[in-house]
Amino acid sequence: MIQAVTTQKRASSSVPDDLLIMGYVSGAFGIHGWINLVGDTEDADSLFDYDTWWIGQEGQWQAYTLVEGQVHTKKLAAQLEGVNDRDAAFALKSCKIAVSRSLLPAPATDEYYWIDLIGLDVINVQGEKLGIVDNLFETGANDVIVVKDGQTERLLPFVAHVVLKVDLAAKTISVDWGLDY
Repeated sequence: MIQAVTTQKRASSSVPDDLLIMGYVSGAFGIHGWINLVGDTEDADSLFDYDTWWIGQEGQWQAYTLVEGQVHTKKLAAQLEGVNDRDAAFALKSCKIAVSRSLLPAPATDEYYWIDLIGLDVINVQGEKLGIVDNLFETGANDVIVVKDGQTERLLPFVAHVVLKVDLAAKTISVDWGLDY
């Protein structure tokens, strides 16, 4: 469970209803209360752009103010206000890190946050439903959409000649991809 840390300078305790998971605490870093974290963001250190982090698990969230963040070899480390020793930092291990969606910049035209694509229906040019977007991942060459339809799983490259249209309002993605691919 999350260790409650009391401090007078803590961010507001009213939990926003638009939290997005942006990473998780992977452990303690050093002896002065720093945490190691793994960010699930396009740029590894973009979590440091947000002053208030909501850290929690199982729906129990606590606001923390970011004091400082650093990029280390293949890891991120952060100091949070009120987390002053290794035990307090270690108590946050495995907790999710979230920020309010309202703080994220609006995506550019024809750019999407992955979270907005999950759950959309994927329909090919023949009008056949391939399934629902379950997940996305990077390959280095391009992003890949994981589409599930029951036990069937399809991996579609997120490239212009395959993904023809994303319609967030209609909750659909139109693709040039056959059922038998």
